Amino acid sequence: MAYENFPGAENPQQPAPPPPQKNNMRNLLTGGLLLALLGTWGYIIYDKNQVHEKDIKQDEQLAKTTSDKDELRRELDDATTRYDMIKTQSADMVHSKDSVITQRDRDIAEKRTKIQQLLTKVNATKEELAQAKTLIASLNDDITGYKTQIETLEGEKIVLTQQKEAVTKERDVARKETEDAKTVIKEKEDVIDIGSTLHASNFSIVGINEKKSGKEKTTSTAKRVDKLRISFDVDENRITQSGNKTIYISITDPKGNPVSVEALGSGTFKTREGEDKFFTEKVEINYTQGQRQTINVDWKQNSNFETGDYKIEVYNNGFKIGEGVRSFKKGGLFG
Repeated sequence: MAYENFPGAENPQQPAPPPPQKNNMRNLLTGGLLLALLGTWGYIIYDKNQVHEKDIKQDEQLAKTTSDKDELRRELDDATTRYDMIKTQSADMVHSKDSVITQRDRDIAEKRTKIQQLLTKVNATKEELAQAKTLIASLNDDITGYKTQIETLEGEKIVLTQQKEAVTKERDVARKETEDAKTVIKEKEDVIDIGSTLHASNFSIVGINEKKSGKEKTTSTAKRVDKLRISFDVDENRITQSGNKTIYISITDPKGNPVSVEALGSGTFKTREGEDKFFTEKVEINYTQGQRQTINVDWKQNSNFETGDYKIEVYNNGFKIGEGVRSFKKGGLFG
């Protein structure tokens, strides 16, 4: 009978032998690799989380920077709008030559330019934004000072305007009083001027026939008259000042024509009505205030005297001061 050895058949209570050492090492190596893999994955996950958190922080920082820029731009726009409104409402003050206003304009313009440069930078730093914010605050202070200066100038302008109006009113009152005084003086002068006008009376107008012998004889026959002798008195006048006075004598012939011979000194003068009046002869007299004076004038013309009435008018100071008429007739059997 044959016997076979089966494992465990002879000693069923004996424990199994330990696994070979090679399997243990493999298990340890596998476990180590697994731990390393897990660590790598953990690091990768952690690193990704860190990068994600960094991106989030950067996005948040960028958003905050953008928000800060927007807020600063709004503040700048508000300041600019306020400044422009002040300039528009006080255009006459802004365009004045006041040195303080001019300097404030320059300062404000420079700060606005600097702030705009900082806010337009793409990668503006916190420090640059802080600088922009400080400049905006300073700009607002400048605009407030600018407004105060404008209001001061406007107040001074109002005072000056009121003073000017007062001075103008005083000037107008003084001018009116002066004009009124001039009017009164002129009226008095006119009264004196009119009152000082001379007056003529006692007219004597005769025709003179000159003989070959040199003797003179009065005549009323027209063809025998060689000259007119005109005589009148200038009455006394206590207003008229003593001195030279001009007397105009105008003669009108029987046909109504003025007797005027330029070669003999005839001409024209202005009456008080502003009209041009002819005169036959002009006489200068030396008048003495308050005294009567007799004036004698001979008028000899180149042509013959005509039959009819000769009218003689005497003028002084633009007024007619007297007149007379002399009639001449035909002479002899045949006139």
